Amino acid sequence: MKFHKEGIPSLIIAILFAVIVNAITLLFFNEFMAIKIIGYVLSSLVLITIIQFFRSPTRNWVQREGEIISPADGTVVVIEEVEETEYFKEKRLQVSVFMSPVNVHINRYPISGILKYYKYHPGLFLVAWHPKSSTDNERTTIVVEDNKGRSVLYRQIAGALARRIVFFGKEGQSVEQNDECGFIKFGSRVDLLLPLDAKLNVKLNEKVKGGITTIAKF
Repeated sequence: MKFHKEGIPSLIIAILFAVIVNAITLLFFNEFMAIKIIGYVLSSLVLITIIQFFRSPTRNWVQREGEIISPADGTVVVIEEVEETEYFKEKRLQVSVFMSPVNVHINRYPISGILKYYKYHPGLFLVAWHPKSSTDNERTTIVVEDNKGRSVLYRQIAGALARRIVFFGKEGQSVEQNDECGFIKFGSRVDLLLPLDAKLNVKLNEKVKGGITTIAKF
């Protein structure tokens, strides 16, 4: 288990918070055991929360040709046919994965290929399960096309707590399935827009793991 580099600023803030809280309790409330305990517990909870949120677990990554792998840890909350209007401009099968604050928030490429399209959209911060979060929230849109011309579009979508979406890739570069592509901080969601003839491998409310679970097959 590693600590992700995107969490370093948050970890520094959490450590400073813990130091300040504990210094105040020792300087001004040293004779009040209950207040000291509350200070210790509060600072410890903040540190533990940051450490678990930005954890980067080691997993047995295996690339699988013809399969579309989950780009994130979480729960499948949407499976429906939608009209995709940004890139394909056609009907697509949408599979949405909700990432709670306790999930690993690293995002991974669902297939190998060429990064054909990337765009960042500023927007709102509706709760991630809101029906309009896919179109109204802060988000990115990414399209990867494999060596057989098959494309997958997916979106990193900010939630009510997520205020920063990070994406590492650039248009035109070659990417590998399961490699890190980005990070969303503090609760969010990822939408996958798949070809209509893709064979689904997941159900609603199913728990999935980024880089491990097969969402669908071409």
